[in-house]
Amino acid sequence: MIKRTLPAAIAAFALLSVPASAELANGVKAPAFEAKGALAGKPFAFSLAKALKKGPVVLYFYPKAFTQGCTLEAHAFAEASGDFAAAGATVVGMSNDDIATLQKFSTEACRDKFAVAAASPAVIKAYDVDLKKPDGVSTGLTKRTSYVIARNGKVVMVHSDMDYRDHVKMTLAAVRKLKGKG
Repeated sequence: MIKRTLPAAIAAFALLSVPASAELANGVKAPAFEAKGALAGKPFAFSLAKALKKGPVVLYFYPKAFTQGCTLEAHAFAEASGDFAAAGATVVGMSNDDIATLQKFSTEACRDKFAVAAASPAVIKAYDVDLKKPDGVSTGLTKRTSYVIARNGKVVMVHSDMDYRDHVKMTLAAVRKLKGKG
């Protein structure tokens, strides 16, 4: 019995270490959307089209509010919020959490520095950020994926990694590079 289950366990583990699908590619037009969310604990309406009129947008998807990695990632984006603002960028975190959770998360983890919004199933599909189990079944969460979207609506940077640590550094570098071109 052990001999038959060991190869299956090894195959399942291998699937966990390989991305199941590709996110949006650099150069493609980011899908437009509107979402409800929270900023500094208050209801907030986000429109990608409206945000892009002001400058580039850092759209980062995270799996679940108040989990360790997501809280640390939100703290890191909050600490860098002045740098993103200086580069003219809007930062918005996205998950499939409910509005009440997002309101609390926007204050406690995001430290009132940037908005978080509810990622609908359509947005999750459009941005290819559905976190799936090795068997392909959705977990109901989003992958940790960050996009930098230029004012023209094109994706200029994608970073997908469940480890939160490089997301702020990489998105800030991409936004600064855009500002240098402008």
